[in-house]
Amino acid sequence: MESTQKITPCLWFDDQAEEAAEFYTGIFRNSKILNISRYGEAGHEIHGKPAGTVMTVTFKLEGQAFTALNGGPSFKFNEAISFQVDCETQEEVDYYWEKLSEGGDEKAQQCGWLKDKYGVSWQIVPGVLLKMLNDPNSEKSQRTMEAMLRMKKIDIAELKRASGG
Repeated sequence: MESTQKITPCLWFDDQAEEAAEFYTGIFRNSKILNISRYGEAGHEIHGKPAGTVMTVTFKLEGQAFTALNGGPSFKFNEAISFQVDCETQEEVDYYWEKLSEGGDEKAQQCGWLKDKYGVSWQIVPGVLLKMLNDPNSEKSQRTMEAMLRMKKIDIAELKRASGG
């Protein structure tokens, strides 16, 4: 029996919930769409959606459950919430950066952060970055921070060069 997740992020889309869920599950390898529910006639005066159109899509990315809701144009995503993708290698950083940034706002790319084509913010973070930023040698951690602040996508080799002096 599958364990129930206590907290599930719900992402509010205008009408792209199914498209977005397919986009995300196509990027993350251990992922799948679990359920699609549709609007009925009930509540039409409130939600305004035609009966039969997608209401919610439940999906999992790397074991984390999400709900995507077609709630209409009332709300937009912003950087106050982001999803952090922990990466081990530069190849992993490059893969997630390329896939998630496709069609997104290039002006919103800085320090490993990006916005995807739906406006959702992601942080593509190699684990080594956090280790380097927390180095007990403050000169090394400061050089790492300065290098990171000049980057859009994180470059592990460049961070290591900066940290080493």
